[in-house]
Amino acid sequence: MEYQIKAPSKLQASIQLPASKSISNRALILHALSYSAYDIVNLSDCDDTKVMVNALNSDGRDFDIKAAGTAMRFLTAFLSKIVGEWTITGTERMKNRPIKLLVDALNSLGARIEYIEKEGYPPLRIFGSALQGGEISLSGGISSQYISALLMVAPLMEKGLTIHLEGNIISRPYIQLTLQLMEQFGVKANWSGQTIKVLPQEYKPVPFTVESDWSAASYWYQMAALNKDAEIELLGLFKNSLQGDSAVAGLFTQLGITTSYTNKGVLLKKNGNRCTKFNHNFVNEPDLAQTFVVTCVLLNVHFRFSGLQSLKIKETDRIEALCNELRKLGYLIHVEGNSVMEWNGERCEPMDHPVINTYEDHRMAMAFAPVALALPQGICIADPEVVSKSYPNFWNDLLKAGFEIKD
Repeated sequence: MEYQIKAPSKLQASIQLPASKSISNRALILHALSYSAYDIVNLSDCDDTKVMVNALNSDGRDFDIKAAGTAMRFLTAFLSKIVGEWTITGTERMKNRPIKLLVDALNSLGARIEYIEKEGYPPLRIFGSALQGGEISLSGGISSQYISALLMVAPLMEKGLTIHLEGNIISRPYIQLTLQLMEQFGVKANWSGQTIKVLPQEYKPVPFTVESDWSAASYWYQMAALNKDAEIELLGLFKNSLQGDSAVAGLFTQLGITTSYTNKGVLLKKNGNRCTKFNHNFVNEPDLAQTFVVTCVLLNVHFRFSGLQSLKIKETDRIEALCNELRKLGYLIHVEGNSVMEWNGERCEPMDHPVINTYEDHRMAMAFAPVALALPQGICIADPEVVSKSYPNFWNDLLKAGFEIKD
């Protein structure tokens, strides 16, 4: 399936954003570990959260989490301390996403996890039992989901858990998010320097409401920046958010967008000020990188973005995917190592009727859909259904905002 998207001349909309996937998936694990009888309010309805809910509510022993990377990491740690024999698998792409670092860490802490097919990758067989815990050292440069998965089961380990993070710590806000949510469920941790320590404790059942998703908001910021006359209200966002991606509000001031906070959410308006060169380290906000790469080239804002190393192991190799698809639009992006993307205005001949491939990656679809605002003929997005991974109503919200969508 393909969607042909054309943009309105004036963008004026009030959008109820989806609930945060990052908070929902952590809250589900903490809710289960606290044996809570409360319902989680405003739980995300995205694919990643649905597979978590299905797994946690299942009476079975075999789980297919499809393309949900968060669910794979979090459930691997969760199941390792639930007595029983379990298997967990996913899509072909998931079977090629590394999980060895998490498995090695859990096995060193008393778990017993085996690979069913390829060494270092799902599917996994997990023999759940009590975890001894103790001390481990991990690179701070690994996915924060590995660290969050370990932290959430840490208080239930016999000795607790001390994690020594080595080198640069990437995605720090996601680790902080996990610790803040753990505290809301009654567990305190100590993070001092490069060491996080969690003593043996019990989670407490508490009522919990999930806030709206700042990562989803980023695409509306992008649309506001690309439209000449935009006024967008995004409902359910808070200034003092737990989410690291709330940094999007400050970052988009450099691309001409002002954020005003209301009692319902935020208002986005153009301020007419835009930088000509944008340098930023996305180590703390990797999920925003695609949004800013696409926005900057379309606004002719040269950029140098670093801290992108985790993009190689997301739903797809996002660095390679961005370079491939932007070349179709006539933009040549330079890559340094595995962590830097740079554009100094270099162009190539664009395709007449480009179709943007999405690589089974929801963020590729959503970051390229706003391209319709920059091209008179609009833009064609392949496999648009991938947005269900985090923002199932994305296309309906575009229609609500005045976009035309044809399949």
